[in-house]
Amino acid sequence: MDEKRLTVQQKLYALILCAIVFMMVYNFAAWYLTTLDEIPSFVFGFEKYIPFIPWSIIPYMTSGIFFCSVFLFCQNKEQLKILTQRMLFVTIIAGVCFLLFPLKFSLPKPEINSSFPGYSFRFLKAFDSPFNQAPSLHIAYAFIFWSVFRNLKRGRTLLLFWLILLGISTLTTYQHHCIDIITGSILAHLSFIIFHYRKNDFLYRNFQVANLYFLLGWIIILTALMINQFFGNIGLFLLWPGTMVILIGYHYQKNNIYFLKDKKGNISWIKKIFYFPYLLLYWIFWKFFRKNKIPVEVLPGLYISSRPDQETLKNFGITQTTLVYDVSAEMEELFNIKDTAVYHSVPFLDIGTLDIHETQKLISEITKKYKQLPSDGKILIHCTMGFTRSSVIVILVIKNILSLPLTEAITIMKTHNKHAVIHTYLEDFLKKF
Repeated sequence: MDEKRLTVQQKLYALILCAIVFMMVYNFAAWYLTTLDEIPSFVFGFEKYIPFIPWSIIPYMTSGIFFCSVFLFCQNKEQLKILTQRMLFVTIIAGVCFLLFPLKFSLPKPEINSSFPGYSFRFLKAFDSPFNQAPSLHIAYAFIFWSVFRNLKRGRTLLLFWLILLGISTLTTYQHHCIDIITGSILAHLSFIIFHYRKNDFLYRNFQVANLYFLLGWIIILTALMINQFFGNIGLFLLWPGTMVILIGYHYQKNNIYFLKDKKGNISWIKKIFYFPYLLLYWIFWKFFRKNKIPVEVLPGLYISSRPDQETLKNFGITQTTLVYDVSAEMEELFNIKDTAVYHSVPFLDIGTLDIHETQKLISEITKKYKQLPSDGKILIHCTMGFTRSSVIVILVIKNILSLPLTEAITIMKTHNKHAVIHTYLEDFLKKF
């Protein structure tokens, strides 16, 4: 792909295409809904407490400015292509939802006496539809706008703040109900999952995983509010895991490897409570679905496994000359290992990217320690399940110790650890070494 060939003309073509599709879809849906005898509304009970803020019409109206300008900030052809695909996708899917599940805004707007907000609301009333509600295109577009603006070197914080105001304004201008906001968020993250940016580039892997968490989190929150609406307050219990999942997605975006365990490998009791559903799920997978429970010796004195349990420790034999490298970010190590062996916590996020610099430091350290091992010494490298993260680290250690080509190191790993899983994006990562 020739990234230098991206011209202003190409950006304008993409803008015009998306604008035409938007006008066709939005206006057709608005016209069709005016022909219906009755259009329902869906309002959560707590929405009566949302204040009407006239001046919030300002950020609300800037959505059109962002729509026209975001294409001009694309830096290469792939980014422009993905942006266009996402914009068209959310526009068309939203239009289908407007037709299949028509909703209208139901709260009466107070009278606006001040001139500027009053003029803006009169303009909005003339050109905007009260029917095209869920999912909110304002919200879906705002998420997509940020996927481009977040790459800017200047003004990112201001733009993020303004886009947040834009999202809030959909409620405080009495243009949308909460269900529109949540479904708009779901639609946006669905577009991110379907249309990946640099799908096979390991540097963007965390964003792909984060979007899955974000999508799941919004779905759980919507489920919580719906249960609360129809079956009582018990549904609000789900707001906890919904918020937790969205926060995990945020940590993946930032590649925050210490969001659970500290640098000593410990998880505070506060985090254990808040992240309990997440930790419980990992424990269930570890308990019932791990394969390589017994450490496998891939080189003399170098072992790989899933997180050991007490039975494994009895057979493996942990001593003071045993070095344990724990690369999992989700489960604490057994106290026996921490008290007896030389324990190192070097967490990496599951099915995420691995930082090149930190990985190189780890490989160099393990290689050095391996060459200094006493005759009764051992090195055990493990993650939670023993499939991916530990396999990647051991492959690079084998390559470093034996000075082998990458393909041969991978072959040795797969020969000894048949359950090793090396995803496509990790092959790109391994080639960096």
